[in-house]
Amino acid sequence: MTNQPTAVWDSLKRDAEERRAAARPYVQEGKVVAADDTVALLEAVIRPGDKLNIEGDNQKQADFLAECLCKVDPAKVHDLHMVQSVLSMGTHLDVFDKGIAKKLDFSFSGPQAGRLAEYVREGKIEIGAIHTYLELYGRYFMDLTPRVALTVAVSADKNGNLFTGFNTEDTPVIVEATKFKQGIVVAQVNEIVDEVPRVDIPGDWVDFVVQAPKPFYVEPLFTRDPALITDSQVLRAMMVIKGIYGEYGIQRLNHGIGFDTAAIELLLPTYGEELGLKGKICSYFSLNPHPTLIPAIESGWVKSVHSFGGEVGMEDYVAARPDVFFVGPDGTMRSNRAFSQTAGHYALDLFIGGTLQIDKYGNSSTATATRVAGFGGAPNMGCDAKGRRHATPGWLKCGEEYGIQSELVGDLPRGKRLVVQLQETFREKLAPGFVEELDAVKLAKNANLDLPPVMIYSDDLTHIVTEEGIAYLHKCTTMAERMAAIRAVAGFTSVGMQEDPAETAGLRERGIFKTPADLGIDVARANRSMLAAKNVKDLVKWSNGLYNPPARFRNW
Repeated sequence: MTNQPTAVWDSLKRDAEERRAAARPYVQEGKVVAADDTVALLEAVIRPGDKLNIEGDNQKQADFLAECLCKVDPAKVHDLHMVQSVLSMGTHLDVFDKGIAKKLDFSFSGPQAGRLAEYVREGKIEIGAIHTYLELYGRYFMDLTPRVALTVAVSADKNGNLFTGFNTEDTPVIVEATKFKQGIVVAQVNEIVDEVPRVDIPGDWVDFVVQAPKPFYVEPLFTRDPALITDSQVLRAMMVIKGIYGEYGIQRLNHGIGFDTAAIELLLPTYGEELGLKGKICSYFSLNPHPTLIPAIESGWVKSVHSFGGEVGMEDYVAARPDVFFVGPDGTMRSNRAFSQTAGHYALDLFIGGTLQIDKYGNSSTATATRVAGFGGAPNMGCDAKGRRHATPGWLKCGEEYGIQSELVGDLPRGKRLVVQLQETFREKLAPGFVEELDAVKLAKNANLDLPPVMIYSDDLTHIVTEEGIAYLHKCTTMAERMAAIRAVAGFTSVGMQEDPAETAGLRERGIFKTPADLGIDVARANRSMLAAKNVKDLVKWSNGLYNPPARFRNW
């Protein structure tokens, strides 16, 4: 034993010190690096084959650092393994064109979904996996720890203390995983200040700070113009409020992105009030500051909102409503995607959102043959969290109705998360919303993925809402029954055309399928006149002038 070689236990620390030393010529006062030296800085601290996170969040983008990464010499920096939650900008894929990056693990691709699908077909990019947000964050602390993180904040002082402000989003989880595994953290900021308003990321977690030539980009991802909400969306929203929220007393929930959920929010002060549901539903949200939620907040419906990120133009409104939002001593909201996703996974009674396709079994996906969109956090919130141990009335009621509960846990009581998919039977360009097989199956083959990128699996799905009615899938006792209930709401799609009227009548008798008439909803009333706000200007009025919508939404 005395002749054994001495083990090295601090190789990561030594490596980080070497990288910092290589970057030292570019450092000015404290930890500040000039914008003009950023490309050289990246070439000094990044090594070929590194796992690298560039902060592409759902909204906030380290856009200047992304541009600089595209300018590094591929002879010096190449074969990077990108581990980032969102691909939002062209530069996020340009690095693969240039040979700088080789492999990708991600969660959501949004506007780059079509281009990403093309790159996959052409073999330009290797995909490790398409993750949920929480899943990817978890892997940051296991086998996908970034060696270098390129992050973004509003401001920094010369010692590297960061103020992330309204759109904190992914920054804390990225920085903590990187820095505490002896990695390198580079921060892009809008300005260098003498003292930050609050310290969101301590300076000793940050190695270098760069003041970008212009403020970082933030996508107004959750802004929906009420003027574009259709009568069909109003009808589905009315069915949700009465047939699901009201029936189950849903207090804690998440709304996905889209006009369907915007319609629900704008019906709370009108139709919801008419039904006498204030105080009985929709009190607690895990949700970005949706502008279409303003009328419900102002009408006293909403008690609390914890946000994944911010929303452009909502800064002043949120700061003026600290009883509702999580606002710091500096007066600015603190968002945190990891914590909000955790709340979404365990603390919600219901998740509701739209999708692109639902198959005949009830599996749904936003990934198609031509769009590798990913799905962000929907699978975390749109699943039945088996680790949950606290009870609420709606959760317990859904569990009591679960058709195969006794087959799984015997006679023990157990609740169930409500997971709702809103779907039009035919979507844009008459694309069917219900299909025999998800395009995600073909995509998995094209991309050599081990699993088709399914957003929500059938066994987690409890309700489907279309213009035809609501399918209460959790009440079914067999897959055959679930498929019959799906056919009942699938309209004139190939799936819906296989409906058996006698079978559907039996499902209606048992309350597994309900039409608008079964719910006591007058379809003639389902139109835009029901909305609390008809356009963006109305939302500004509801906010008492505090909401400042982005220029492209100012259509008055």
